[in-house]
Amino acid sequence: MNTLSRRTFVAGASAAASVAYLRWPADAAQFTLKYASAQQVDNPVILSITAAAEKIKTESNGRVQLDIFPNSILGGDSAMLTQLRSGAINFLTYLDGNLSTLVPLSAISNVGFAFKDYAQVFAAMDGPLGALVRTDIRKGGVHVFDHIWDNGFRQITTGGKPIVHPDDLSGLKIRVPVSPIEVSLFHALGAAPTPLNFSEVYTALQTHVVDGQENPLTIIENGKVYEVQKYLSLTSHVWTGFWFLANDALFTALPKDIQQIVTRNIEAAAVTQRKLSESMNRTLLAKLTSQGMTVNTPDREPFARKLASAGFYKEWSQKFGSPAWELLQKTTGPLG
Repeated sequence: MNTLSRRTFVAGASAAASVAYLRWPADAAQFTLKYASAQQVDNPVILSITAAAEKIKTESNGRVQLDIFPNSILGGDSAMLTQLRSGAINFLTYLDGNLSTLVPLSAISNVGFAFKDYAQVFAAMDGPLGALVRTDIRKGGVHVFDHIWDNGFRQITTGGKPIVHPDDLSGLKIRVPVSPIEVSLFHALGAAPTPLNFSEVYTALQTHVVDGQENPLTIIENGKVYEVQKYLSLTSHVWTGFWFLANDALFTALPKDIQQIVTRNIEAAAVTQRKLSESMNRTLLAKLTSQGMTVNTPDREPFARKLASAGFYKEWSQKFGSPAWELLQKTTGPLG
């Protein structure tokens, strides 16, 4: 595969979309399915789905082969979502905020400084709020599994100075995901947010197209951000997760027993991945410090107050609507 350009590979994948499943000889898989991700091979997402793929193969008696394409091999986030919807790939883990360009309500888990810890996150996302979001995703014609996967609490890295107070963000060119709510959040904090797919982040930092970025610790370490950034500020300003999506037509075309095997193992892998992600995030600070990063932990309250005074919470409560906002606040307490 290394001899192919990404463009050629993606074009070939798209051309294959017209063939839902290939029938192989008796000693090979009956159903070959494609899963794509922007995450690196040592990320908890890829580690967990790799283990799930082995279980799916075993439990299906070799009938199902789940091929895994990590590290944006099939293109950036936006391109992979297009491929999922067209049928070029079967499965995709997609960032909740990025999905909001298709399903606006999916960004409600990204409200700034809303969640204080993982207990609050999963109380909301495994409860009525998550169910409401999944209903909206399904209305968009995409199959979504019940358990959201953990991307983690996002932290800010910079090259010039640490972020200690909201004023330190004034005018800062910061890379954010292609997510309207994160763009809005950093505008409200006085920064200059620049939406980019993650596959473009390292080069943008290296060439000073942007001054900083924000991501969970696992992504900062996996993406070698420490090579091009000096400061790591533990703001935990937003929690983000991945919805595990499937092309609905291709998934429902599978035999019922295969659907059940796939669903059971993907849901179990989500729970495993959450624990692995949280554990890795807890242990990465020492590693990032050893790799040259200077770490600080700002007080979150001044940032939340600035968001409130800028009208961030009022704006997004209106966009999400009262029912969803009330469900969020049942877990987080009053916002704004």
